[in-house]
Amino acid sequence: MNRDALAHILARRSIRKYTEQPVAPEQIRQLLEAAMAAPSGHNIQPWHFVTVTDRRSLSRLAEGHPYAKMLFQAPLCIAVCGEPESVFWAQDCSAATQNILLAATALGLGAVWCGVHPQAELEALVREVLGVPPEIVPFALVAVGHPAQTKEPRTQYQEARVHSERW
Repeated sequence: MNRDALAHILARRSIRKYTEQPVAPEQIRQLLEAAMAAPSGHNIQPWHFVTVTDRRSLSRLAEGHPYAKMLFQAPLCIAVCGEPESVFWAQDCSAATQNILLAATALGLGAVWCGVHPQAELEALVREVLGVPPEIVPFALVAVGHPAQTKEPRTQYQEARVHSERW
């Protein structure tokens, strides 16, 4: 196994405090490339992404989402959205979201996943603020920025949750 990849996986932590430094356009592109490299059922790739750097939009999202207050400070939000006619759209969008988080860690950025789907009021908020069309479902918001806090890498391995051959 690539030790760097494992190190980034274990170093990935939810970062909720950011500096004022913007995320560079090339870093945003790398985050989106990582997202779109995620596995997808039948390779349908039902995801869409809205990058948000406008302070007014970030603040509106923070005001309306009870667990996304870090968007008041974050320089970037990536809204992960999906096409619900794809049977595995939620799993595909989850994989894409996780890839964004891992890529952020690898790039020296901090990020945190804020759930949206299946909360109808949060979906409506994201639709309104970002103009998401009705046939697309807002799935998650990922706050991203240069970290203003550090957290140690860790494992959360629990032997009691591992079952061999059968439950």
